[in-house]
Amino acid sequence: MERSLSLATATAQASLLASNWLLFAYVGLAVALLVWGLILFAALRWRRRDTPQAPLPPQFRNNVGLEVAWTIVPLALVGVLFAYTYRAEAGVEVLAADPAVTVNVNAYRWGWTFAYRDGPTVNGSFANLPELVLPRGETTRIVLTSSDVNHSFWIPAFLFKRDAIPGRTTAFDLDPTATGTYAGHCAAFCGYDHALMGFRVRVVEPGAFGRWLRSPAT
Repeated sequence: MERSLSLATATAQASLLASNWLLFAYVGLAVALLVWGLILFAALRWRRRDTPQAPLPPQFRNNVGLEVAWTIVPLALVGVLFAYTYRAEAGVEVLAADPAVTVNVNAYRWGWTFAYRDGPTVNGSFANLPELVLPRGETTRIVLTSSDVNHSFWIPAFLFKRDAIPGRTTAFDLDPTATGTYAGHCAAFCGYDHALMGFRVRVVEPGAFGRWLRSPAT
């Protein structure tokens, strides 16, 4: 059964991105609660008109301390979030010195070819989707190209998408952490049969992956 996108991430890289997304969600929620709380407090605390029995609090046109604080605090918060995001994205983009598996992935109208170095080449069709088989707990290097127009290699459960551009080769690593079968798509509208450009990713244990390399039909 194909797994849908969730925070139960399926790769080490996805775990970094999910943690970053959650940090932004928690910080955004905290800021929203603070702003809503201050608005509600002010609305309730000073809801009456200025009367001798209930005068308004002292009025002022500026407060240098407050203005400096609400400028510096958001800037500091943005700086922290930027640094955390940079670290997460650097972890996703880093390439291992010696990946266990290397797969040359070629996108074309309207399908995918997965060519394993020192291994099989996998093709498919809309009726029989090509399957990218990966070993769990080991690094797989994907070398991505396109033979015609712009495509996009997208695995939602991996929280990962990378464009395939004609004349350019891009490489990235995937470190699967959970076995299972996941859906893959082309995420760039590439023409008439764009919707047919699906594929599957099957993550298996290293022993099963070795047996599959020797006999890809299994």
